[in-house]
Amino acid sequence: MSRQPIRPPIRQHWRALLGLLALMAGLLWSGAAQAHSSSNSYLTLSAPKESLTLRADLHLRDVDLIFDLDADRDGQVTWGETHMRRAELASWLDQGLQLSAAGQKCQLGVADLQASEHADGTYLSAQWTPDCPGVSDLSSAPLTLRYGLMFDQDSLHRGLLKVDLPGFQSSALLSPERPEAQLSQADSSAWRVFGRYIVEGVWHIWIGIDHIVFLLSLLVLAPLQPSRQRITQWPAAQQAKPVLIDVLAVVTAFTVAHSFTLGLTILGWLTPPPDLVEPAIALSVVLAALNNLLGINSLKRWRLAFVFGLVHGFGFASVLLDLGLPASALVAALGGFNVGVELGQLAIVLVFLPIAWLLRRTRFYRWVVVAGGSTAIVVLGLVWTLERVGWLA
Repeated sequence: MSRQPIRPPIRQHWRALLGLLALMAGLLWSGAAQAHSSSNSYLTLSAPKESLTLRADLHLRDVDLIFDLDADRDGQVTWGETHMRRAELASWLDQGLQLSAAGQKCQLGVADLQASEHADGTYLSAQWTPDCPGVSDLSSAPLTLRYGLMFDQDSLHRGLLKVDLPGFQSSALLSPERPEAQLSQADSSAWRVFGRYIVEGVWHIWIGIDHIVFLLSLLVLAPLQPSRQRITQWPAAQQAKPVLIDVLAVVTAFTVAHSFTLGLTILGWLTPPPDLVEPAIALSVVLAALNNLLGINSLKRWRLAFVFGLVHGFGFASVLLDLGLPASALVAALGGFNVGVELGQLAIVLVFLPIAWLLRRTRFYRWVVVAGGSTAIVVLGLVWTLERVGWLA
């Protein structure tokens, strides 16, 4: 009597199952709850008249989260409403920003508060002329800036710091996990810049929910064999080699494409407006997930990765431009950021792919991960798209 092969029960993969559930839930929850509702502040350290100047620009929308500035409840925060709270605002800013030079705390002094217009609306601009006692040459002294504004209200808020001092240009991205930037002339060497921007590239991928979701949408079918049937009936891949080749093709196509447009934008040869780029990135998420649900075998996923990788490259470039690339080490900064993005992607692939391979034979993978996950991503991507074109508040 022949024996039927025994398929391992799903409970043997419970660790992989729980891990994948946690990954999906975390991505979709953070995407739905914070679908690019995060914000950036722009910090600048410069010496326009041989005296150190610190400037901070924060969107009035973000400041309103703390101070409830909309006094007349008309849904609009005006500069007049903001200016009425200037004493409270100045105190809050002083508590959230700390500057030190050569280990000595600098006195920021009285903040000059003004309104400034940016591409995405009106900002509160504060400017100080810090006094750093005992430090005669600020351009060569090691500087430390600690930033703590908005992190309690928005965990995805970032402070984009640009340093432009005589003979010293640098930048940093400040976050709840990294609220302090230590800056010195030694950090301006090409290798230091390269290493620092690797970290920025990895970090940008890991906080870019739309980039992660797009990548996972392209990878989710890799452990299955294409079939004319519905995706819920696709058989599991029998060998790992074709799966790895498929994943390598997708990741390589995405890398080549976004590196191309990233370089074009940074060099100033092609600068599409963010109002077009951000909705296009959200739309790429929708189309990648729809491709999974429709089972369009004729459209290879690596081709989709290449086409929309061009769009994602423009998004990466906007982050680099906001950070303020050091002119003296442009190639090092650009190369480091690109390497960081690839390392961030590789980490995501190394987490997702082994779990997907273990679960590829289960109905859970086909119905919940592939079908259910792709459907949820379509909805999430549509929400992002409507938000970014201004049709959804």
